[in-house]
Amino acid sequence: MLCQDEYIFNMELVFCCERTMIWARFAPQESCMSRTRHLILSNLAVCLLFSTLAAAKQSADQVQIGRNIVVQSGENVGDLVCVGCSIFVRGQATGDAVAVGGSVVLEQGAQVAGSVTTVAGDIRLQDGAQIGGDVTAVAGIVRRGPQSSIGGDVTSMGGAGWALLVLVVPLVFLGGIVALIVWLTQRSRRVVAAPA
Repeated sequence: MLCQDEYIFNMELVFCCERTMIWARFAPQESCMSRTRHLILSNLAVCLLFSTLAAAKQSADQVQIGRNIVVQSGENVGDLVCVGCSIFVRGQATGDAVAVGGSVVLEQGAQVAGSVTTVAGDIRLQDGAQIGGDVTAVAGIVRRGPQSSIGGDVTSMGGAGWALLVLVVPLVFLGGIVALIVWLTQRSRRVVAAPA
């Protein structure tokens, strides 16, 4: 027995039946409209999953944590992000390169179209390496060969003082917030003795 409404979704006709199909076994109180919404949302989720996988497959971006990224000669990639590791470019990167806790090394003939940024790491450009954007090294040093080129600004805040500022100051701030919360909690728990 079919419900009054028939829905067309994803080029297939979905019929909603009254407690005669498998649906009734799982949710006998569920209405026809509720089952149809469930089917539509399920199909949307599957479509979204496949479209995201397709977009990720087409993307040439690389993100690594704890493993170095190596772009071989002749290879063309997008953005490069590395946390706790280094980036070695021999080919081309059409996006930016960012390394936190690691270095970025552009070997001879390497090209990065965007900016290159490191935090607690160095940036090294060998002869013939090219960067189209800005170069920023926080708690690191920028070293470049005489035949290398940088299209934007170069900022190098090297030394242990910047590492201390970047890494320790946020931890001290967070510790202050935790201490404040503990103090406020202890203050609210104090029992005041009633006069006898």
